[in-house]
Amino acid sequence: MLKEVVPKISRVAVLYDPDAAAAVREVKEILPATAHALGCTVRPWEVRSTDDFDKIFGALSKEPPDGLYVPGGALMFANRKRIVDFALKSRLTSMYFRRQFVDAGGLMSYGADEANSYGRVAYFVDRILKGTKPADLPVEQPTKFELVINLKTAKALGVDVPDRLLALADEVIE
Repeated sequence: MLKEVVPKISRVAVLYDPDAAAAVREVKEILPATAHALGCTVRPWEVRSTDDFDKIFGALSKEPPDGLYVPGGALMFANRKRIVDFALKSRLTSMYFRRQFVDAGGLMSYGADEANSYGRVAYFVDRILKGTKPADLPVEQPTKFELVINLKTAKALGVDVPDRLLALADEVIE
């Protein structure tokens, strides 16, 4: 999606928490092949604690990437405002795993629909309270995802979000 917004993008920085297993898998297994197919390079940056952000932001300021991607993780979510502010200040086209980053001023997010996920949690809690053993319940992956785009941020960055992406968006912030 970053490539659709900025077709000439070639270098994407990825901030990730090495303690977030899903983010590590994405950074190490999924993103390299996808980036290669799109003619991009991905530079992962491990963020182990809140103290790492200043050091990483300093390094990114010296050699700015064309874009920024932030996959999941509690550390990233807790520091979303700080990350979004850096991306805006650095004029980086950015993508995030949760809509709260977009609400904070980020450009776009694509991730599991939280309302739907919480509904599934309620279903499982109900089943457990009615006597079903947790081990007898299936493991589920998200089945509903949402794309949120912030057009105010796009305008501030000077990028045009293609109509195709806007049509796919579940919500567009204007």
